[in-house]
Amino acid sequence: MAEAVAPFGVSPELSARIFARVHGAGESGFPPGAVRGLPHATAAALDAACSWPALETVERRRAADGFVKYLFRTHDGHEVEAVRIPLPDPAAARELRERRRLGQAGALEPLPAAKYTLCLSSQVGCALGCVFCATGRLGGIRSLKTWEILAQHRAIAAEAEHPIRGVVFMGMGEPLLNYENVIRAARIFSDPAGPAIAAKAISISTAGVLPAIRRYTAEGHHYRLILSLGAPTSAERRLLMPIDDRWPLADVMAAVRDHAATTGVRATLAYVVIGGVNCSRAHARALGELIGPTRVKLNLIDVTDETGQYRRATPDELAAFRDALAELGVPVVRRYSGGADIAAACGTLAATRRGGQDALVPLRAR
Repeated sequence: MAEAVAPFGVSPELSARIFARVHGAGESGFPPGAVRGLPHATAAALDAACSWPALETVERRRAADGFVKYLFRTHDGHEVEAVRIPLPDPAAARELRERRRLGQAGALEPLPAAKYTLCLSSQVGCALGCVFCATGRLGGIRSLKTWEILAQHRAIAAEAEHPIRGVVFMGMGEPLLNYENVIRAARIFSDPAGPAIAAKAISISTAGVLPAIRRYTAEGHHYRLILSLGAPTSAERRLLMPIDDRWPLADVMAAVRDHAATTGVRATLAYVVIGGVNCSRAHARALGELIGPTRVKLNLIDVTDETGQYRRATPDELAAFRDALAELGVPVVRRYSGGADIAAACGTLAATRRGGQDALVPLRAR
């Protein structure tokens, strides 16, 4: 931004204030006095030179569990989705667990939201064609520009009752196939003068774009990298995730190990659990062999496939799979896929308009 506004006679100090106005406060334009120290003539010149594009908010759908899915329309008529995920205050969560332990709270007592994480899209559609993913069935259309990624956050933040403290690039598209724009957006999200989201609270998920993983590690980014597995062997994985034909699992895992060793942070692996397909004890053993001595955190995610081709694991299947993983000493987290009733769960974002409560009225006045 400093380079962009320098021809208007704007100093680096003033450019930082402009950055804070645009990306921190979420404001547009430069009326007199909007930026301290910016001369009126310079502000007018900037106003004349700038455009302020925005995504059209087509609708919002609120799920029973508090998730809100946004449907946005781009300037060229495409539609993308983002999800607002409610998170409780950690202290309140600990207090509720203690009251449950003492028998003073019901098992279904909800926790009020104290902050939000956003699941953002990085592309329109996706070219990778993972068979259990609704976005993959759309095919690859185009990557989103940096401003289109930022605009999703901007629109949702303007209506949010609580602060946004996290971002996950797990929406529509493969983030590492839009590397430059995703990293630029993440840098702005984490800038103290911008939305000021902690780098460790920004997650970038990939199906395994090997050159981009190696570049990401070499560049030393501090955002969390998540590898989506799908299966513990290439033979099985390529049936679910065709990307394995291009970049085999063994090579991708080697890059993930390098990333974990370089950063000193546990590798995060996401594993979509599909009943009768990838959650047997044999799969657990193969997963243990794949992970080996690498320090990892394994996120188990229930499949959500509206075509009916793939089903969720039964409670018995899932319990046996988790027990087998525990025997191998693999840390396991079962991640909650919220917003199922509005097609906002993992793998279901496909620009749909259905389910939940229609939330067309702004959720909070700006």
